Amino acid sequence: MEAKAHLKYARISPRKVKIVLDLIRNKDTRQARAILLNTPKAASEYLVKLLDSAVANAENNFSMDKNNLYVSECFVCPGPTLKRMMPRAKGSGDRILKRTSHVTIVVKEKA
Repeated sequence: MEAKAHLKYARISPRKVKIVLDLIRNKDTRQARAILLNTPKAASEYLVKLLDSAVANAENNFSMDKNNLYVSECFVCPGPTLKRMMPRAKGSGDRILKRTSHVTIVVKEKA
C-alpha cells in the first residue's frame, strides 16, 4: 500500500526540483525531512510541505505507521510554461520562459 501527495503548478523549474528530489529518493521519511530542512535550495521549501502531506495522507487515510515510512517514489513533470517578454535594444524583445512543475511524492511502509 502507498500514499501519494501532489503539488501542481509550482513556480519553479523542474530541473531545479529534480536535483533536490534525487537527494531524498528511497530514504526514510524522517531522514528525508532532515535533508530537506538543511538543503539550501529553493525547491526544498516546497518539498518539505509536500513530504509532510504525503506522510499525513499515509497516516490518516491508510492507517500506516508514521515511523515506518520511506520515500518510495518521487518525480517531477514540467507544467505549463508562462511566456513573458523583456524589452531589449532597438525596440526588440527577448522571450522569458517562466517554467512550472508538477511534483509527486509517494511513501510506502517498510516490509
